[in-house]
Amino acid sequence: MSSLQFINSKADQVKKLGALTMNINAAKGLSDVLKTNLGPKGTLKMLVGGAGQIKITKDGNVLLHEMQIQHPTASMIGRSSTAQDDQVGDGTSSNVIFTGELMKLSERRIIDGIHPAIIVDGIEAAKKEALSFLETMKYTPDKLDREFLLNVARTSLKTKLNHSLANQMTEIITDAVLTIKRENNIDLHMVELMHMTHKMSTETRLVKGLVMDHGGRHPDMPKQLENCYILTCNISLEYEKTEVNSGFFYSNAEQREKLVASERQFTDQTVRKIIELKRKVCDGTDKGFVVLNQKGIDPLSLDMLAKENIIALRRVKRRNMERLLLACGGRAPHSADDLTVEDLGFAEKVYEQSLGEDKYTFVEGVKNPFSCTILIKGPNEHSIAQTKDAVRDGLRAVKNAIEDNCIIPGAGAFEIACSEHLKEFAKSGKVHGKAIFGVEVFAEAILCIPRAIVLNAGLDDQEALINVIMDSKEQKTHLGVDIDTGKSLNPIFTGIYDNYCVKKSFLTIAPVLVQQLLLVDEIIRAGKQMNKGAEGPNYQD
Repeated sequence: MSSLQFINSKADQVKKLGALTMNINAAKGLSDVLKTNLGPKGTLKMLVGGAGQIKITKDGNVLLHEMQIQHPTASMIGRSSTAQDDQVGDGTSSNVIFTGELMKLSERRIIDGIHPAIIVDGIEAAKKEALSFLETMKYTPDKLDREFLLNVARTSLKTKLNHSLANQMTEIITDAVLTIKRENNIDLHMVELMHMTHKMSTETRLVKGLVMDHGGRHPDMPKQLENCYILTCNISLEYEKTEVNSGFFYSNAEQREKLVASERQFTDQTVRKIIELKRKVCDGTDKGFVVLNQKGIDPLSLDMLAKENIIALRRVKRRNMERLLLACGGRAPHSADDLTVEDLGFAEKVYEQSLGEDKYTFVEGVKNPFSCTILIKGPNEHSIAQTKDAVRDGLRAVKNAIEDNCIIPGAGAFEIACSEHLKEFAKSGKVHGKAIFGVEVFAEAILCIPRAIVLNAGLDDQEALINVIMDSKEQKTHLGVDIDTGKSLNPIFTGIYDNYCVKKSFLTIAPVLVQQLLLVDEIIRAGKQMNKGAEGPNYQD
């Protein structure tokens, strides 16, 4: 066969691929967009909204949620990858890149005449073997102490933020998770993320207590109290109008005053009961008293409380009520009839801070904090949003490490070791026939993760990967890539850890999606019947 005939035959094969070529191109295109984000030295993307709003980020989950993706296949890949973030909190970019690389390498084999179904069988065998190999790479430390968890958080954050800010946020996030940890239960909803458009991102700090985005509504209330009893309640301290039409009549001013006083009597009695409790626990001491009420407090009630030197906040958000009880202690009464000292929590300091027209109330110095607040600061909205996204990923990384009770060596060590293992698996005779090509595709594709990390650091990926493979065989251990020098390193000794559940998830999701896309040979515009769900098709003559 002449070279011209060979080229023509290849071109004919590409034309016959049809929808498969479109799917492969969509996967490669989306992969190329996110590939440059990967790793600590990945680049940033600037997202510009229709109204001119700007967001700068390298978080794959944020990009896939915010980007306008038109191609149905690319949209499908994006949705499956963001599903991984919803489940385990990380690995979105890795999932997209791995999916794109699997599709790209499969295309070469298909053009060479291998049927997609055979490649799918090989990818399935490789996926099962990779998951088995993942179990052998798990590293379980002697104890999950603070120092170990700091390394987990640092590894996650350095891929999202610049190094100086990542190092600062590492301690904040680790301490936040350890604060809310109750035996084996970690509820990340007990970590409140509050932001203030103020100062620099490096001013972000952990408050072992609560920060509320409102303050007192009376000018004479104290702005700061120390050693405070905290009454967290859900009691109406305002005059409430009747639900039906009503009125009252009077013949002189004296009768009017009596009628108004009787309308106020119930609310005033409730306020006096709170004041009596305050006097009982605070008179003769240096203690303060704070009322945090979920319902309203009217101006007259606020005035009565202010005269007693009580800080009172009304309309406290429902989501903060549980956090307040966990942070400060006490109970949340719904009536003022049976108020006791046991209903009170305690905090060392309660103070108000104003920023322009915004007010923030800080409750700090609680004794047994099972709830806390990460107060995020920044000069503008997009820097605050970037820090918030990174904090959420960092919290999930530390939580995953505690729940998995193990980690996976980072810096590309798992991917390089898994690739070498799958190459040996293909030669072992356990895979029969042309399905070996699918295993080889998987083994080569998984190297796209460390290759992208090295390339984004400005290093030679081929040289770096060869050095790591050779050193791993010599030292008989699993090594990763040092992105500063391009040489090999031991991630366990250097504290570069990945989450076990993240690796397991991306090894499961990407191959399954690729197997489905490789078996698609037509893309057909569907009609309205798709929206009818279980009703089924409506056939007409």
